[in-house]
Amino acid sequence: MRNGPDIARIASLVGDPARANMLTALMGGGALTASELALEAGVTVQTASSHLSKLMEGGLLSLAAQGRHRYYGLANAQVAAMLESIMGVAASTGPQRVRPGPRDATMREARICYDHLAGDHAVAMLDGFLAREIITRDGEKLVIGPAGPSFFRAVGIEPDALKKSRRPICRACLDWSVRRSHLAGSLGAAIFNRIVSEKWARLEAGSRAVIFSPPGKRAFEKTFLP
Repeated sequence: MRNGPDIARIASLVGDPARANMLTALMGGGALTASELALEAGVTVQTASSHLSKLMEGGLLSLAAQGRHRYYGLANAQVAAMLESIMGVAASTGPQRVRPGPRDATMREARICYDHLAGDHAVAMLDGFLAREIITRDGEKLVIGPAGPSFFRAVGIEPDALKKSRRPICRACLDWSVRRSHLAGSLGAAIFNRIVSEKWARLEAGSRAVIFSPPGKRAFEKTFLP
């Protein structure tokens, strides 16, 4: 056996259709019960429980108890990034299992990817940051650039506070719908929190789609786009 990470084990966990549907349902960053995830996967609660046990053993899920209820969520942002990357590969190399319609167009425009913004708006935002050296590339990594600290402080985000997190401040996340990168990491999460706290946008019920109000979209563009 070769040394290194056991890719086959993780691939087998994600590759089952029912488990893939469960994981995708958790990409919004929330937590769901086994019954709710069974509905997402189209299986019985008993079958869902078996799948969830395997995902827990594989380190892909977290579990929180509240009263009599048990809530499952993605283990961390790294798992979410892996799923988003797989979606990107699937979108570019094979048939897409999507229902055409307005909701898909909305998802392509803006959606939540675990705890940060994804879609057309997010890709345009990262492009603008790179053009203005608010964010720069350090090899394969993204870092806050020369113009970054003053820019983010001006919009109410303190870069030094982000350093306290153990997760990367900036990270490129492959956007499955655009097939280019958007901004993840603690900075990406802080920007999404700002969007929500300012009530520029809301999450569409039962979906990962992020819906900007007309004034909110103008405020977002004025603040974060070139």
